[in-house]
Amino acid sequence: MDTSRDDVSIAIRSAFLKKGTQQKFSLLILILLSITFIFFESIQFKPLDYLRSAVKDTIYRGSVIVSYPSKSFAGLANFFHNYINLHSNYNELKKENNILKNNISKYSYIELENNQLRKLIDEQVMSPGNMVSARVIIDKQSPYLNSFIINSGSNKNLKNGMAALDGQNFIGRIVDVNFFSSRVLLVSDLNSKIPVIIEPSGHHAILTGHGKNLPSLEYLPENHKVKDGDIVFTSGKEGVFFPGTPIGKAKLEKEEINVSLFSNLSQITFVNISLGESDKRK
Repeated sequence: MDTSRDDVSIAIRSAFLKKGTQQKFSLLILILLSITFIFFESIQFKPLDYLRSAVKDTIYRGSVIVSYPSKSFAGLANFFHNYINLHSNYNELKKENNILKNNISKYSYIELENNQLRKLIDEQVMSPGNMVSARVIIDKQSPYLNSFIINSGSNKNLKNGMAALDGQNFIGRIVDVNFFSSRVLLVSDLNSKIPVIIEPSGHHAILTGHGKNLPSLEYLPENHKVKDGDIVFTSGKEGVFFPGTPIGKAKLEKEEINVSLFSNLSQITFVNISLGESDKRK
């Protein structure tokens, strides 16, 4: 057994010694080749110059060819990276653009609303009576019935019969009052009948609504002198509406005299409610 173990250890040592000798020899060969190449590099001889050029060109071209896959992969990676960034930037810009559009729309609506409120305030200042401004919150229209709901009621001292104005133009009257809301019956409603006076003739009549159609003048004297374009005002006969509030212009159609209203009833957002002739400072 001892003899076999010695033989194995001797064989292993000899193998390592052989490997070390080979490594030393390889290093020596590389040193000699390097010296040889340096020596040949310094020799100026045309065949050697051609050989050196050929070797260098081969190495350079080989390096370029070998580098193509890595460069192509890097370029492809950059392309996808830039594409992903571009797509991400596009989505961000799209979101920002939508936000800006929404903000512009909001600002435009706020500016429009502000202008309407300023107009209401100016109209209240110019009016001889007390005025309360209100917003239309529900618009109820049908072929025969025309009214809308406003966001003011008895909390603002509104009462049945009070006049509703669009600017300085009469458009209807309050017919139902709640604490925080009221219903305005428009002059075009089938149930609306308003005492009016026509200028310049001075004839009195009743403005009667017909639903979607224009309201008409009824109960005029037989020999009336109403013409196209005559102005129709509230007459104030009922003692509720201010006399002389403009409504529209007379429009003769066959045997009827209709009234073309000064206000477009489908485009009203805010209204003024006339509280009467009480002192504004109270």
